[in-house]
Amino acid sequence: MARRSDIFKLVIGLFALISGAVAAKADIKAGTDAWSRGDYVVAVEEWRQLALEGDPEAQFHLGQAYRLGRGVKTDLNTALDWYRKAAAQGHIQAGHNCGHLLHYQKKYSEALPFLIASADRGEPRAQYLLATELFNGVYIEKDWIRAYAMMTRAASAGIAPASRSLALMDQYIPAEQRQAGILRASALDQSADGSRGARVDGLALDSPSPESVPPTPVTMGVAVSAKPASDTVTDAKWRIQLGAFGHAANAKKLWTKVAKDIPKLATMKPILKSDGALTRLQAGPFASKADADAICKKIKASGQPCLTLSAS
Repeated sequence: MARRSDIFKLVIGLFALISGAVAAKADIKAGTDAWSRGDYVVAVEEWRQLALEGDPEAQFHLGQAYRLGRGVKTDLNTALDWYRKAAAQGHIQAGHNCGHLLHYQKKYSEALPFLIASADRGEPRAQYLLATELFNGVYIEKDWIRAYAMMTRAASAGIAPASRSLALMDQYIPAEQRQAGILRASALDQSADGSRGARVDGLALDSPSPESVPPTPVTMGVAVSAKPASDTVTDAKWRIQLGAFGHAANAKKLWTKVAKDIPKLATMKPILKSDGALTRLQAGPFASKADADAICKKIKASGQPCLTLSAS
C-alpha cells in the first residue's frame, strides 16, 4: 500500500503540472488581450519566453508580430523561423503562413510542400498559389486539370486574382480538361479536411487573408509552346469576358459599374454563364474580333481585366 506521503507528493506533482499548463495558457491569453488593445510590445513580451520554451501557439503569434511589424521591427525571415517551429508541432495556421511567405520570397520548391498540405485542407490562398504553379509546370509537374480545380476553388472563395487567372486559363486549357477540373473542384470541396481552419488551442490573430499576407508576385506564365485551347472556334461573332465569380451578385455588380463607364456596353445585356461553381460575366455578341478587342481595350484602360472570346 502506498504511503500517505507518497500519495501527497504525487498529488502535489500533478497539481504543479496542471498549474503550469494553466499559467502558460494564461500568458497566451494575456498576450492576445494586449494585442487586441493595441499593446503590441506587451503582447510580444508575454509570448516570447513561451515561444522559446517551445509553445507552438506562442511561436505562431510571435511569427505574426514579426510579419506584421507590431511590437517588433518587421522581419519576414524571423517570422518564417517562428512559423516553421510552430508548424513542425502541428500548428496548421503556421503551416499556411509558411507556404505563403516562402512563395513570396520566391523559394518555390520549399513552399510547395506547405502549399500542397494547405490546399488539400481547403485554404484558398494556398489553392491559388498552387494552381499557378501547376499551370506553369516549372517547379512541379504540370497538371492543368488539377490547376483548374484549385483555381476554381480559390476564385469561389473570393480570391480576386484567382478569378482573373481563371479567365486566362480559359484561353489555354481545352474544354474537356476544364470540365474535368470543375468536377474535381466539387470533389475537393466535399473532401477538404475538416481541420482547414483548425489550429492549436489559443486565440487566432489576424487569420490569413489576401490583405494580411504580403502580396505574392504571381504570374500565370505560359510556355512558349503553349497554344490557345483547341475548343476556341473562329466565328463571325465574338464576346468579351470580364471575370469569373463565386457569387452571381458580384458579377452583376461589376456589370453595373463597367456598363456605366462604357456607353457601348450600356446598350447590351450581360451574359452570365454559370457552371455551378462559378459565374462568368460576358458581353456580346460583337460582329468582329476587332470590335470586341476595341471594347476590351477601353475596359482594360479603366483597370478592369478583359478577354476576347469567340462566341462558340
